[in-house]
Amino acid sequence: MLLALGWSHELCAQDTSLAPARQSPPDSVYVNNIFIIGNEKTQKNIILRELDFASGYYYDWDTFLEILQADQNKIYNLRLFTSVEITPLFTEDDQVEILIRVKERWYIIPSIIFQLADRNFSEWWTNQNRDLSRVNYGLRVSHGNVGGRNEKLRFSGQLGFTRALDLRYSKPYIDKNQKHGLATQITFFEQKTLAIRSADNRQVFFTNETEDILRKSLTAAVQYTYRRTFYNFHFLTLGYSSNTVDEDVLTENPNYFLHGENSLRYLYMSYTFRHDNRDLAAYATKGELLQATATKYGIFNTDDIDEIEVSITANKYLPINDKFHFATGLTANWFLSPNQPYTLVRGVGYNPNFIRGYELNVIEGQQLYVHKNSFRWKFLDWAIDISNIMPLEQFSTIPFRFYLSANFDHGYVKDRNQIPENARLTNQYLYGYGLGIDLVGFYDAVFRLEYSLNNSGQGNLFLNIKAPF
Repeated sequence: MLLALGWSHELCAQDTSLAPARQSPPDSVYVNNIFIIGNEKTQKNIILRELDFASGYYYDWDTFLEILQADQNKIYNLRLFTSVEITPLFTEDDQVEILIRVKERWYIIPSIIFQLADRNFSEWWTNQNRDLSRVNYGLRVSHGNVGGRNEKLRFSGQLGFTRALDLRYSKPYIDKNQKHGLATQITFFEQKTLAIRSADNRQVFFTNETEDILRKSLTAAVQYTYRRTFYNFHFLTLGYSSNTVDEDVLTENPNYFLHGENSLRYLYMSYTFRHDNRDLAAYATKGELLQATATKYGIFNTDDIDEIEVSITANKYLPINDKFHFATGLTANWFLSPNQPYTLVRGVGYNPNFIRGYELNVIEGQQLYVHKNSFRWKFLDWAIDISNIMPLEQFSTIPFRFYLSANFDHGYVKDRNQIPENARLTNQYLYGYGLGIDLVGFYDAVFRLEYSLNNSGQGNLFLNIKAPF
């Protein structure tokens, strides 16, 4: 006779307790078998890859509970399931069967592209005067679990402000031991309106009189991935980039590509190490993320470009209790040379680097340091069951979590060239602070409404999509 342990935990639901109802848990347990149900399309080995325990071994009980919690998070962060439960079922006083119950997402998702071309909503609303011509529209088709092996396939065709085609395919594991993977992507886009420089810490856009295409860009890349342990990832990318601009662009900004020609073509290579141990990748409340990347632009022929970029991100998420947590993250980015083609310009205001309160600005330079902080209170957490009107199980429950956040960001951008028209905010200590409401909803969607003030005395209401870090 199987005796079910008195707890279960759905990552997308509200109960986060792992405390057993059993009065006297054993000191250790022996795992007999592992059963998985609900994976109609996903192959079993994809789920087993995330487990830090195996059948046929004894585990300290308290440690085992921690392992199960971490494994639930890892399985959910595959983004293949809307819910995950791991339940130990006692067969003897110290022996358990493990039941893993998952609910699969809807994997083939055609979607309409209707998005702003600008850096964020506030940029479009304020700086661009809500210009509806600055909207991209089109069709995107994504398959999130090709062959049940967690392979991702995405195609998108886009018109509007930026006309683009994009195709990406990734296979997380190409070997039996599930450590090595491959991905490839090809992207083409063209623009008739182009940001050619910045002035007064805002982008300056240009369109010529005949509305010709001002820029064409083609990028192709292959990426090798290596995942030796659960939380550590290595990425090696080799890519090719080809960019061509109209002669009018060089008239407006002769240094757009630095070398005085209207085309820039180069090979690039990058290496990234990523340590990701977050409870929920879309909106973390516990764990840490560390990522370091080095990129070399120009591999063999360095006449057009010879540049090295290094970036580091370190985020920590500290739970206080079930309702409160604190998140802090530091980002640093360096270019080694004093000048870059405008297509490689970085700084505060370009995703993902921002300081709240400065969403309307771009602060460009060769070095940046940003430290973000949020103290969050989860004040509302519920799920709506619409199974009576929605026949598809993948969409039968709509979860909502609301957080009130108190935010403080600060940073610094160093511009070695000290461009006069941008001197107001470059080479200066910057900070911003305010309050916000974050909504974490269906399929890990995140929406943020924030009111922020900056040290220049400016305040505004900002709408953003995705977690800040």
